[in-house]
Amino acid sequence: MIERYTLPEMGRVWSDAHKYELWCRVETLVVEAHAEAGTIPAEVVEPIRNAAPPTPEAVHEIEAVTQHDVIAFLSAWADNTEPREAARYVHFGMTSSDLLDTALALQLVEATDILLAKSDTLVATLRDHALAHRDTLRVGRTHGIHGEPDVWGHRVADFAFAVARSRDRLLRARDAVGVMAISGAVGTYSNIDPAIERAVAEKLGLRPADVSTQVVIRDGISEWTSALAIMATVLEAVALEVRHGQRTEVRELWEPFGKGQKGSSAMPHKKNPIMSERLAGMARIVRAQIVPVLEGIPLWHERDISHSSTERIALPDAATALDYMLSLTNRLMSGLVVDAERMRANLDSTGGLIYTSTVLLELVEAGMSRDDEAYPLVQKAAMETWQTGVPFRETLRAHAAAAGLTLDEARLDEVCRPERFVERLAPMFERLESLK
Repeated sequence: MIERYTLPEMGRVWSDAHKYELWCRVETLVVEAHAEAGTIPAEVVEPIRNAAPPTPEAVHEIEAVTQHDVIAFLSAWADNTEPREAARYVHFGMTSSDLLDTALALQLVEATDILLAKSDTLVATLRDHALAHRDTLRVGRTHGIHGEPDVWGHRVADFAFAVARSRDRLLRARDAVGVMAISGAVGTYSNIDPAIERAVAEKLGLRPADVSTQVVIRDGISEWTSALAIMATVLEAVALEVRHGQRTEVRELWEPFGKGQKGSSAMPHKKNPIMSERLAGMARIVRAQIVPVLEGIPLWHERDISHSSTERIALPDAATALDYMLSLTNRLMSGLVVDAERMRANLDSTGGLIYTSTVLLELVEAGMSRDDEAYPLVQKAAMETWQTGVPFRETLRAHAAAAGLTLDEARLDEVCRPERFVERLAPMFERLESLK
């Protein structure tokens, strides 16, 4: 992920320097376990433990010759070990994937914990915003067309619960990727005791894979990537609502616009929904990683490395992009400007057409057949309002009179109150208040 969208904490997780720190940690724990088991001399533990992780530059210089990153790392780390001969017991009985998959599990868990913390923050932001607007009337839209009265808090509550479910899905995926293996070549433990694997797993807070064939099969990592993609797409849904609400013809919502901010290089009046548009674009990046990571599940026999190059790009990019998206969405919703007056004006702008559904039911209850009488009458009145701009109650009254029907105006006053449409949302807001 490019630096523009990389936040410091997540950037460190995926940095080469941190990766080599984790590699040193894994290898050191294996050495310690071997020493405790009496497999290797105990006196080599301290020199290995004290050896500083190699710099990325030192590893890359050696890798340019060896064309093997793990061997390059081991050589560069050995150069930091005093005495150097102690390093001969590093990687004892292991194969490259033992180190790579175990350290990757640690990175995935670390990245997930960052994402989970930010998800918690966003859930709270969305929850509080929705509760603050539980009485802010607006028109509900279907297909982009006015439907019935609603409240803005209802729309945001949907996002709050969706982000909470996405967070919980990610928490489950954390368990799916917190899996390690130290089982040696082709995963048969031929040169390393399974007890070593168990000891290292316990100290790392990971669990040994149920089975490994030198690599841990990638279904868990695929689940994790999919969980990130779902979360990113939910955030895009939030952004899309804001983008629609900020259109000039709508003008119900405004992204935060800071002092000195510019909307256009050519048109000084512009206030564009750039945060929401950026979220939409970055969601594509996260979703795009699903298929490449899934294709790392089928490998040749016990292993190949066709998944490796993909994951070096896909996993950091997915995590880094979602990390940025969570921060940006929280900033967006924390500073979102809601124009309640404009929402009410838009609700009233169709001259009462948003009440056709309840009028239809009133006519049915008055004794008219739904399909043959009530629906055609209401639809004709509504189409006339669309075409002429005459308020719906007037066109309805005229069409009803033509059909020999006298309307109960007091009853229509009651059923055409926008507040009536949202009275049954109270239990939903009670559930929202309990959302954590």
